[in-house]
Amino acid sequence: MTYMGKPLMLRDEDDRRIERLKGRLHAATKVAVVRSGLDLLEREADRLERIARWRRAAGLARESSLEVLRDFQPHAATRHA
Repeated sequence: MTYMGKPLMLRDEDDRRIERLKGRLHAATKVAVVRSGLDLLEREADRLERIARWRRAAGLARESSLEVLRDFQPHAATRHA
């Protein structure tokens, strides 16, 4: 027996879930359902990575912004002296 790709071992319940989704998504094959799921997971992983980068960048910007604000506060020169 020759496979076109890698065989995927599924539990019976997972197979039933894929079959149900196949109908709901009007997917031609089980593979189309799995690919759709992988696409969604990949987009979510990309989104989470972007959020983490934005948070790091915002944290760095916050630190430098606070420094600049402190320097321009009234009487800043007397506080830092």
